[in-house]
Amino acid sequence: MHKQTVQYLVGGIFALVIAMGIGRFSYTVILPYMQDTFAFSRSTAGFLATSNYLGYFIGALVAGRLQIGDKRIPFLQITLVISILTTAMMSFTDAIFAWYLLRFISGVMSAFIFVVAASLVLDQLARNGKAHLSGLFYSGVGTGIALSAVIVSPMHAMFDWNGTWIALALFSVILLVFIIFFIKPVTQHTQQQSRQTVASQKVPPSTWMKWLILAYSLEGLGYIVTGTFIVSIAEESTSFHGDAAFVWFVVGIAAIPSCIVWSKLAQRYGYVRTLLIAMLFQGLGIILPAFATNTMTLYTSAFIFGATFMGITTVATTLARQIVPVNSHQILGYLTAGYALGQMFGPSLAGTIANYTNSYQYALFGATAVVVVGAVCLIGGLKYEKVKVGELDAIRE
Repeated sequence: MHKQTVQYLVGGIFALVIAMGIGRFSYTVILPYMQDTFAFSRSTAGFLATSNYLGYFIGALVAGRLQIGDKRIPFLQITLVISILTTAMMSFTDAIFAWYLLRFISGVMSAFIFVVAASLVLDQLARNGKAHLSGLFYSGVGTGIALSAVIVSPMHAMFDWNGTWIALALFSVILLVFIIFFIKPVTQHTQQQSRQTVASQKVPPSTWMKWLILAYSLEGLGYIVTGTFIVSIAEESTSFHGDAAFVWFVVGIAAIPSCIVWSKLAQRYGYVRTLLIAMLFQGLGIILPAFATNTMTLYTSAFIFGATFMGITTVATTLARQIVPVNSHQILGYLTAGYALGQMFGPSLAGTIANYTNSYQYALFGATAVVVVGAVCLIGGLKYEKVKVGELDAIRE
């Protein structure tokens, strides 16, 4: 593989570790410690998450309209710096309002970084005929989740909840240095090859994009309930015996290879079909703790959740980029905005329901139903997939 392509991949993975694994999802594993310290309610926890996802939604909308062209790399670097600062600043205040503001800004930066890094890395892969390696890039989220789960518990034991945020920010600074060295501009000549490579793929027409956006938006609404509360569910369960933070570690470990696995399956059996199956499988993982919250059930739920949520993102965003290959950061922005809109409402709705019923059970039932409905929205796209086993590989070669 071309040296610059490898560097883009590694840099992109590190960017996702900073923006998503740490900036966005570390909140899930730090949340129980903050609740223990400040005794705020489940609904407050949900609204804090929602403020982050509101920022993510607005960031994704704006990212879809950005006319940054050859300014994507400096834009990525600036947003990474701001993301790291919002992570660090969580430690310097215990005011709920300040947390709302910081989580909101962090959400905006996460969306910018996700969309711009994805467009940079996917373009680089495509122009070198390596689009099928997109799963490696998306594994950065799982890597970040697993790292944050490993870092948070010992950091909390030594420095309490606020020192944990600082430790995560310092770790992010180290990764940022590598990103600056690895992701550098490429020549205009190779940009043209990118469009030709992607355009040769067999995918649904652009008119079908509305169904993909709807399905992906419902995925955002459903998956985020588990993504926000699974550690708290383990923490509160009397039948769970183990470290609740380890549940989040299982999510991260399962997420790392999942992007590559689902990407391979999509190439072999079709993107729409694979996406539909992944969402139904995820529904099973979400609903399991609604029936029992013992150790085995929660670990199984965490594994299925980790094995699907980034795989779904990998397949959906790769499919969107293949349907609309020109100005990829714009279509990725709109797709991500739909996803962000869904996940913006998920935590606050689930937190309010859990508060009212004194249980996460009904919130999990609702989340499962939403993801299944999202999967059903994809059924109409199956008719466009007349790709036989191995045909996409033949096209690519």
